[in-house]
Amino acid sequence: MMSTQEVASRMEQLTTQINLHNYNYYVRDNPTISDYDFDQLLAELISLEKQYPTLARPDSPTQRVGGSVTKRFESFRHQYPMLSLSNTYSEEELHDFDRRVRAVISEPVEYVCELKYDGVAISLIYEKGLLVRAVTRGDGIQGDIVTANVRTVRSVPLSLQGNFPEKCEIRGEIVLPRARFDILNKEREDIGESPFANPRNAASGSLKLQESSEVARRGLDAQLYYLLGENIAAHTHYERLLLLQTWGFKTPAAVKVARNMEDIMSFINTWDKQREHLPFDIDGIVLKVNSLTQQRQLGFTAKNPRWAIAYKYKAERVSTPLVSVDYQVGRTGIVTPVANLQPVLLAGTTVKRATLNNKTFIETFNIHEGDHLFVEKGGEIIPKIVGVDIERRAAGTTQVMFATHCPECNTLLVQSEGEAGIYCPNQLHCPPQIKGKLEHFIGRKAMNIDSLGEGKIEMLYDHGVVKNIADFYTLTPEQLLGLEKRVGAEDGKMARVIRLREKSVVKILDGIMQSRNVPFERVLFALGIRFVGETTAKKLARHFENIDRLSVAPEDDLMLVEDVGNAVAKSIADYFNQSENLEIILRLKEAGVQMQVMSSKNNLASQALAGMKVVVSGVFSISRDQIKALVEAHGGTIVSSISAKTTFVLAGNNMGPEKKIKAQKLNIPLLSEDDLRQKLGLVNVESIFEQ
Repeated sequence: MMSTQEVASRMEQLTTQINLHNYNYYVRDNPTISDYDFDQLLAELISLEKQYPTLARPDSPTQRVGGSVTKRFESFRHQYPMLSLSNTYSEEELHDFDRRVRAVISEPVEYVCELKYDGVAISLIYEKGLLVRAVTRGDGIQGDIVTANVRTVRSVPLSLQGNFPEKCEIRGEIVLPRARFDILNKEREDIGESPFANPRNAASGSLKLQESSEVARRGLDAQLYYLLGENIAAHTHYERLLLLQTWGFKTPAAVKVARNMEDIMSFINTWDKQREHLPFDIDGIVLKVNSLTQQRQLGFTAKNPRWAIAYKYKAERVSTPLVSVDYQVGRTGIVTPVANLQPVLLAGTTVKRATLNNKTFIETFNIHEGDHLFVEKGGEIIPKIVGVDIERRAAGTTQVMFATHCPECNTLLVQSEGEAGIYCPNQLHCPPQIKGKLEHFIGRKAMNIDSLGEGKIEMLYDHGVVKNIADFYTLTPEQLLGLEKRVGAEDGKMARVIRLREKSVVKILDGIMQSRNVPFERVLFALGIRFVGETTAKKLARHFENIDRLSVAPEDDLMLVEDVGNAVAKSIADYFNQSENLEIILRLKEAGVQMQVMSSKNNLASQALAGMKVVVSGVFSISRDQIKALVEAHGGTIVSSISAKTTFVLAGNNMGPEKKIKAQKLNIPLLSEDDLRQKLGLVNVESIFEQ
């Protein structure tokens, strides 16, 4: 058995190793260890921190997973104001900026050219090499403390390496890579929520989420480019960037020291052409005087530094008439207005349609019938409407009025309080909603019936063979053989016919048969209940264990499940209150679809925690979901917040300080993972979850 000193030494060694591997993977993009070996190191560290919580280090990589809940973000006054940069779209104004600089500075001047990231400004404060505070820009004088959320960004070092000062501040941008943005928007559409407008909005919203574990899941990244502090051995901005690299920061890869305007324009023009190939969005270039002495000579205005300027790219923009507005109905009933435009060439492609997002968007821009709309692409592939050419508006035109009835089934549209989206409530009989639910049901993350792709769903629906998801399980070869559908013949595409032959029919029926083995949590996701995404479906399945308990649960009980709030609980209850849905559930059960959790934890169920309300906080030797499932398997109920009715708090490493204070104030017992094992008479918690 190791001594306390040996344990501390091993934890320090593991922390250093894992942080280095994180740096190699997320900053240098050069992994030096397999995923399996990395997970083994992390598991060992988690186990040691669980056994010796007082020895856990503040820069431990276990903090990357999140877990804390912040109900209110405290304000913090910046030591150095976070000023914004003056902007220009003009090369001539860049020359003016250069002349103003040289009028003050008599020596030769160098500039550092950097990319202008389209993200969220952040200030990182380190003391003795440890990240102690992360603060948003706010109003430039003070911002919000978002340290718990920023700790989950893996390219932000929790501790510095090398020769660093006692205290320093590093500034940069939190960005959301486009690939992660696309994934998040697909997930939001799956659960009936409006997609994020752009990666910047998504990054900004993510930083202010209350649950840091959700921030960790978002996949944010960081680009750090500005160092502040005393006694730093670097006399130029470029030298400080190099210094940041040695400390472990992810600094901009595209940087150039320019000595004249020709160098600057070369950098600007190069990245104007190449920015579409970057994994994240930029909207321009930043120029900074390189010499820190010269920066101090130039000083600041009330709002901007005089030694820096942002050159913003002009997005390609055209003005084209609005011909008409269509309304598309999604799987969850959300109605999206789409502008039909007079075809116009933009960034090398012909644009005919662009989304109008929602009713608020139309009202904000005050769009009228026949208006000429400004359409941009910028660095994005999808065209977007950014304004109205008011000067070309014809007299006597009227504002575009959002549809009042569903364009597909003529049902009166509704809008829930607090939601931007307007939707058709006729979810059981509105054709595009039904088709959308059928397509969602067979999806890879749901029932995974890939043999029904390539337009076959629409064919089955149009022929009246499948009208709801339960109909898949009563299909016969005779119903399918010979069905056909004509597709294509749009936008210059040749028409073709999809016809179901014997080989295709066998594959379809075999895929449906295999889907009977899909686990309950994926079946629950496949049902397409509004607001119930993949993660929520897992939590509901683990909490209620079968469809029968879930279907009769009142809204208050539903909200005991993590991440289930009022809107989600109401949506679930509404779904099971409809007799047509209950009939579909019954038919799926009769068809052999999994409607209960099938796992080894059910064999261990007892009444040891019956009637107890348990709050889980911190990091454990197994995942928090597994810990919660263990509590529930023995009769306990997981609750999200501490109250006088809480039986005990299961406290892991890095437990939220607010919860600890509240528990002590209310005299709520704090139990460790070892305490729980003893209470349940278990020796090895991990073995419970082996599949």
